[in-house]
Amino acid sequence: MTSQAFVQVRRLVSGGVQDGGMVRRAGAGRAGGGTGTSGGTGVKGARRPEVRLPPLEPYGGGELEPDGDYDGLEFREADFAAQDGAGARFMDCALKGCALDETRLRHVRVLDSVLTGIRGVGTDLAESTLRDVELVDARLGGVQLHGAVLERVVIRGGKIDYLNLRKGRLRDVVFEGCVLVEPDFGGARLERVEFVDCALKGVDFSAATLTDVDLRGAAEVDIARGVDRLAGAVISPAQLMDLAAVLAAEMGVRVVAEG
Repeated sequence: MTSQAFVQVRRLVSGGVQDGGMVRRAGAGRAGGGTGTSGGTGVKGARRPEVRLPPLEPYGGGELEPDGDYDGLEFREADFAAQDGAGARFMDCALKGCALDETRLRHVRVLDSVLTGIRGVGTDLAESTLRDVELVDARLGGVQLHGAVLERVVIRGGKIDYLNLRKGRLRDVVFEGCVLVEPDFGGARLERVEFVDCALKGVDFSAATLTDVDLRGAAEVDIARGVDRLAGAVISPAQLMDLAAVLAAEMGVRVVAEG
């Protein structure tokens, strides 16, 4: 690739490229976000939640209730499979090792809470609100978060398959040390979102809007669709080189060895 073409490729990192491309992080990822700029690049870092739970009361048992109000409770190893808690509010709560298989939680509000070791398939959290939340070591599959609002959220560890965040709004969100298999951010708005030591496998950014999205710390970025929506993202020089062929193809540049 000529030096002029390489410069054009660098300029195209922020958009105008075809679908498909996989990049891997070179070196250790950054631990941390925070306010201000990230790494002196001008990209704004995510503000992490500072959850300080008060003394909690153990949950008394029973099924979840639609529009229920749960405040200052600890849910430990509870099985909420197939229950209906749509519209409920969880504030200053801790959920530890709870089962959420096909649990209906549309429009719930989870505020100032910590969720650790939750597991479930087909959990419906569509159009919910998560604010000042830590999600730790989750094992989820097919979780529905389309249209959801996530603000000051850390998702740390664990594995989430087929995460649906289509048309969601993410602000100050950190994905750290987790594995996301075929996450769908189609049509979503991501602002100050960081991927740190996590693997993105088959991610879909179709029609997404990215602002101050930092992919440099990701262990793997496999983009299935929506590479052309990378405007507003920042990647590392090594990731740029991994994407160079895809970007060059979009520009119509042929890369041919001499001789």
